[in-house]
Parts: sequence; C-alpha cells; structure tokens
Amino acid sequence: MRTPVPDRGRVYRRCGCRDANRRQLGTSCPRLADPGHGSWAFAVDAPSPTGRRRTLRRAGFTDEIEARTALRQFNQSLALGFITDPRQTTAEYLRQWLDEKALYLKPTTMARYRDYVEKDLIPALGDIPLDDLGRQHLRAYVTSELHAGRGKVTVHRIMATLSSALTSAVNDDRLTRSAAKPPLLPRPASPPRHLWTEAQTVRFLRFTRAVDPLYADLAELVIDTGLRKGEALALHWDDIHHAEGVLFVRHTLSVIDNNQLVLTTPKTPHSKTWVALSHRAATALDDRVDTGPFGSTDPTGYVFHRHGRPLHPKNVLDHFHLLCDKAGVPRIALHDLRHLAASFGLAANVPLPIMSKTLRHRTLSTSANIYAELTPRAARAGVDGIAWILDSADREELGTPICRAHHPARQHPRPHRPRPANRTPRTDDPTEDWPMWPGDHHATTS
Repeated sequence: MRTPVPDRGRVYRRCGCRDANRRQLGTSCPRLADPGHGSWAFAVDAPSPTGRRRTLRRAGFTDEIEARTALRQFNQSLALGFITDPRQTTAEYLRQWLDEKALYLKPTTMARYRDYVEKDLIPALGDIPLDDLGRQHLRAYVTSELHAGRGKVTVHRIMATLSSALTSAVNDDRLTRSAAKPPLLPRPASPPRHLWTEAQTVRFLRFTRAVDPLYADLAELVIDTGLRKGEALALHWDDIHHAEGVLFVRHTLSVIDNNQLVLTTPKTPHSKTWVALSHRAATALDDRVDTGPFGSTDPTGYVFHRHGRPLHPKNVLDHFHLLCDKAGVPRIALHDLRHLAASFGLAANVPLPIMSKTLRHRTLSTSANIYAELTPRAARAGVDGIAWILDSADREELGTPICRAHHPARQHPRPHRPRPANRTPRTDDPTEDWPMWPGDHHATTS
C-alpha cells in the first residue's frame, strides 16, 4: 500500500502587472479581486543536491483546481524519488535522459542518441511541454520528415530513440503512457542479402592474396571464424593463443562521429569469449607475424594495422569494395563475410546449435532466421534428402532392396552424375555455379 503523500506547498494567484519601476506586482496586484485577472500558481520546497533550500514555483494554470492537481502530482513524484515538473519541456527532459544514459551506454551509442536528440527531436518537438506531447505531434513530425525526403530507416531510428526516452519516463512514473507506442512507423524490411558462392569466395581470396595480403588475411579470418568487423579490427596479438588454437574477443573497434576511433566492449555479453581457429585462420594470422611498423610484432599491438595504427572501418569498407571490383566478384558488405561463415558451416552439415555458438549469438533463432542463408550446396542437400525419401518408398513398394550408400548424408559433397552418352546437352543449363541476381554488383548493406 502506498504511503499517503503529505500536502506540501501552497497554491496562490498572481499576475504579471508591473509598477512604475517596472517591478512585477505578483500577488499584491489590486486587480486580483477580479476573478478573471491573473493566473494560478504553486510553490513548493524541492530537494537540492547541495543540501540548500530550493523553492520550485510554477505558474500559468487557468484555475485553482489545475494548480492543486499539478502540486499533488509533484508531491507524489517526490515521494517516489524524482521531481515532476509540470512545465518541463520535451527538450529539458530529453537532455536529462541523455545524461542518465551516459552513465552506462557505449560512447558510440551515446553519440548516435545525441545526434538524433539535438539535431532532430529537439528542433521539432523541444518546445512542447512533456505532459502535452501527444501522438498528433509525433504523427505530424513523421509525415513532414518523410515528405522532406528523409529515409524511412533514419526516421524509424529517430522515433525509436524518442520511444526509448518516453518509456523511461513511464517506468519512472513521470508519464502515464508513452505517445510513441505503438510505433507510428513500422520497422522497414531489410533489403535482400546476396552472398558470394563458394567459387566467388575462393576467387576473391586468391586475387587479394596476390595484390593486398593484409585484406586477404582479414577476409580469411572473418570468414573462417565469423568475427564481426569491429572485433577483427580490434584484435591484438596478446588475444591470440596459437598453442591452444583459439583467440579471445575482448574488444571491438568503433567510430564516434566518423573520426574518433575507440575500443569498446563487444556487442553482447555472449560475444566476449574465445573462438576456435581453423588451420586456414591460423595461417592467415601467421602471415601477419613480423608485419609491425619496424619489422617486428608488438605483443600489445594490433594484428591488422597500417604502420602500427588501427584500420579505420570506413576506409576498410571502401578498399574492400575496390578489391571486389578488381577481383570480378559482386560487391557485398564486409559484415556479409560473417553471414558467409554461417552459411558455409550449415552447408557443411555443421549442426545449427554449434554454428550459433561459434558465431556467439545469444539465441538460436538469430542464427536460424538471419544468418542461415541458403547456399547452392545446402539447397541441393535439401531437395536430395526429399528425393531419397521418395526413392526409398518406391523401392519398398517394388520389393527392391534400399541402397544405403545413396543416402545424401553419406555423400559430401554430392558427386555430379555423368550425363548419358545418348543424351544431348541442354541449352538451358546454367553456366554459373548459382544464378546471378540482378544488382549483385551493388553492396546490400553498409
């Protein structure tokens, strides 16, 4: 049961009239005898961080009932440990919310939140009192931004930031409900992701080893281990343990405002763990030995660097796309190499739970729904399994013994059946390992 809130503060009527010296008359104005003159206000002592007495005054209420209601809400919030200012603007609350978030959020996340708040939300909604902020204001803002040419993804992220701030206000009993829920703009669907085939992957790695070994080793490590781009760029030599055949993910390299490189914690708590090394990944790391700025490897230095300095993620992506063009493979995002790791592992019959642990996902559904892309080999394995079941049923009906050697699980990789001599080649047979999709030469994500 909630403890009764003491009736603190006082309610009074005042006006803005001034005397001959331009001083406000306040409560001593003789015209206050007229009920329609002036406005209602309240005053109450509020806690101060310095311990000194601080009186909070708020005016502008139309009648005594409205002023007493605001005073009662203030006293109730004070009993819960925070101060509710009935005249607090949305801008004041958002800046206060940012100060609280800065205590535990990553610097990169804070930089993104501050950009959305200071450059988008406050100029458009900052003057509206927080208690008066409604869905009509948010609907008008979303509509105007879309008509101005802003992308749906950007507007959705801005509204998600505002929704997080208003949800905090609801959780603190500052507001009774959030005007941003349910979302006014649904989350835009992700564009289709087009990955390399096995042949294209090998072609890129062979070409890059000849022209830029640094990026060849970086791509090899990401594909073989499923590391995120920032985790690979933040890798130090003391994170690698060749004797045990593992590396430890301790940091990720992030960018603040596109110019400041910082080392932060990995994306999730599950990401900060060890990752096994295959012989290909170990070879790629061995190639980086003795590539320090002075011809030697610094145990505390970066594995992938230019003259001892870490690689900027934006420059890495631009150079990676340049290498894709020169190698004659479609442009993809560097993060898509992590998707390749998942798809190739599942195509090689690695169990999904093992693949999920390798990628350090928090849930199995993330690996299954987002990262388990369909590859040609996995697609053939799926339909071959169905065909084997039907062939087995046919043989059982005819009384013919079933040949277990033809089970698709015992054929890895599945050998191609030779074409009979009396059968002419089909003109519609694909010439590529997998049909090229329109637009494959463009990067699907950034």
